[in-house]
Amino acid sequence: MSQQTVLVIDDERDIRELLTITLGRMDLLVDAVGTVTEARRALAERHYDLCFTDMRLPDGTGHEVVELISAEHPDTPVAMITAYGNVDAAVSALKAGAFDFVSKPVDIQMLRRLVRTALRLAEEKRSGQAAAKPDGNERLIGESPAMHQVRATIGKLARNQAPVYIAGESGVGKELVARLIHEQGPRATGPFVPVNCGAIPSELMESEFFGHRKGSFTGAVGDKEGLFQAAHGGTLFLDEVAELPLHMQVKLLRAIQEKAVRPIGAREEVPVDVRILSATHKNLAALVDQGQFRQDLFYRINVIELRVPPLRERRGDVPLLSNFVLRQLANKSGGTPGHLLPAAQQALEGYDFPGNVRELENILERAMAMCDGDQIDVSDLMLPQRTPRPQTDTAPPAPTGTPATEPAPVAVAAAPSASGGLDDYISNLERTAIIKALEESRYNKTAAAKKLGITFRALRYKLKKLGID
Repeated sequence: MSQQTVLVIDDERDIRELLTITLGRMDLLVDAVGTVTEARRALAERHYDLCFTDMRLPDGTGHEVVELISAEHPDTPVAMITAYGNVDAAVSALKAGAFDFVSKPVDIQMLRRLVRTALRLAEEKRSGQAAAKPDGNERLIGESPAMHQVRATIGKLARNQAPVYIAGESGVGKELVARLIHEQGPRATGPFVPVNCGAIPSELMESEFFGHRKGSFTGAVGDKEGLFQAAHGGTLFLDEVAELPLHMQVKLLRAIQEKAVRPIGAREEVPVDVRILSATHKNLAALVDQGQFRQDLFYRINVIELRVPPLRERRGDVPLLSNFVLRQLANKSGGTPGHLLPAAQQALEGYDFPGNVRELENILERAMAMCDGDQIDVSDLMLPQRTPRPQTDTAPPAPTGTPATEPAPVAVAAAPSASGGLDDYISNLERTAIIKALEESRYNKTAAAKKLGITFRALRYKLKKLGID
């Protein structure tokens, strides 16, 4: 195997010498130059497996180098060297196509971890392993232009280490998108750690994210590693990141910027090598304007935004998704896949799906339980009925104290009878209330729990008990 090569571009001799010595000890062949002109010449004469470039250079900027390498040498990862704490410059570099960034003064251990990750990616590309690796996109069902774009973007995002913010309504598949970004990148062999930020009690958040030392507080009977440590070498997916309280947003920002965490009760910080992916169904920019989400954290996690379209914007994908879900249900039950009759298929394609793909899965699972054999008709779908809007130009005024628009009708459980006991009656009432809350919150379980006035954990228990999820 030939020796791997690195190009260092920095006008400070001390930085060039430090990187040359450090990388040389990793058995890498290093070329070091001090200007953009010299970098262009070196890139034209030799292939490099990795490149480091300073932000400011005598005859140009590091951005020029990043753009040049992205355009002419796309298989070469490039990392930006930035001044300490210059987050804006780092974010700008990542948006321009940089793989990652290194802050001055250079942390040698952090530098070595970055180099190993970047070279693993370069080696996979050179040997063709990345192409041979299954991309997992067969799980991201859909042939609409919107889904082709999402899949193409996932492939690009997987090749760098920039934090990605995945935007989209509840139920569109944001966690699946995050998993695909992880699985197609150089961290695929590392852990993927998803966390629902809205499901962790506020008083336990710091311990859950950063860990704690034995005896640091009542109940800390042993050392515990946090989510950041658990994701070391891999990806940490922060789902429903908008639910983080402000005090945790400050601590999370520091952990992301410093690439280190301090467990509760510990004296020293622990370095962590983690890629951050985040998501929420809420409008983060609006929350920033309202003072409910820190602007500096927003810019740090929203380096690149990937929007996952709702199902109503890609209705043509409904038949493909339906067939996929029915096959999955059959595999789980060991039975024959269900078949949608034409009228049922048409009803699904005309439905808005406020709960998106997750709601489609729930509807089809319920339909399979209700249908005769494996033929699914419209009545088996039990699609929620929406009250039609008045057809006249002006609607009569609503009576005092009542809403102007009638809410969608909800099925009411029948009173207990000889054929059904009180337990069944109460279960039916609970099921109706939970389904209504899920629909109103677009199948976001955290929001549904708040509507119902119960904890997320209690809702999860009831969903399992009632067979809703």
